[in-house]
Amino acid sequence: MVDTYALAPRFAKFLRVTDVTDGLDAVGRADLTLVDPAIRPLWFGMRFWGPALTMRVVPANQRMAPISREEALRQHGIWFSQREERLGEFGRNLRLNERIKPGCVVVTSTGGAKETGYWGSANSMGVQAAGAVGIVTEGQCRDTDEVILQRTPVACRGIGRPIIPGRVELVDLEVPVGCGGVLVRPGDIVGCDWDGVVVVPQEVAEDVLYFAARIAIEDKKSRRRLYERLGKEPDETVDWESAAEYYKDVVGSV
Repeated sequence: MVDTYALAPRFAKFLRVTDVTDGLDAVGRADLTLVDPAIRPLWFGMRFWGPALTMRVVPANQRMAPISREEALRQHGIWFSQREERLGEFGRNLRLNERIKPGCVVVTSTGGAKETGYWGSANSMGVQAAGAVGIVTEGQCRDTDEVILQRTPVACRGIGRPIIPGRVELVDLEVPVGCGGVLVRPGDIVGCDWDGVVVVPQEVAEDVLYFAARIAIEDKKSRRRLYERLGKEPDETVDWESAAEYYKDVVGSV
């Protein structure tokens, strides 16, 4: 398989989700890898591409135990530590931040769980600090005022209020998952911008890059001509020369 950690930055430089969607059409994947359009970036201008680090989350079947006033501030930590102790070595292998690779996108499958803000202002920024370039979840995000203010790159189905313990449990990392109706495997390239989220299967990633780059360059050329006709000042979205130079090793001279 291609090294998608080396390839993903080539997508991030100039390509839009729509360019890559058209590239997926060209290799016969069409709508098979378009994540449910309800899963959207939380803030305008968010844009990321990276290999998937997948996590499988399922609904919990037990609540947190009642606690004393003295334990209140440690309530969630108690739940996590008790669960890890109960699971032993398996639980210790589910420490997400220890699996983060620089440049990855964390993709969360939630198994149809009810409203739960698995991602919030602190843990989302934590994986970003560890090197992740984005988060995609088919569940909810909470603390969204702060997530947006922080410009933490989270794409989610909606906004939630409750937190993890007693509602959902992480049961697997780096396994194939379904997210937003799409198969996502560790290493598949995941992209997001205001148009939504798309997944590029790793076995076609190089071909998709070729077609998407050609499409992006031609789009920039044609819109540059329209800018000129309308007397609009050119901006970076119509700088086809830079895109052509960047991708010349992929598409040749254009």
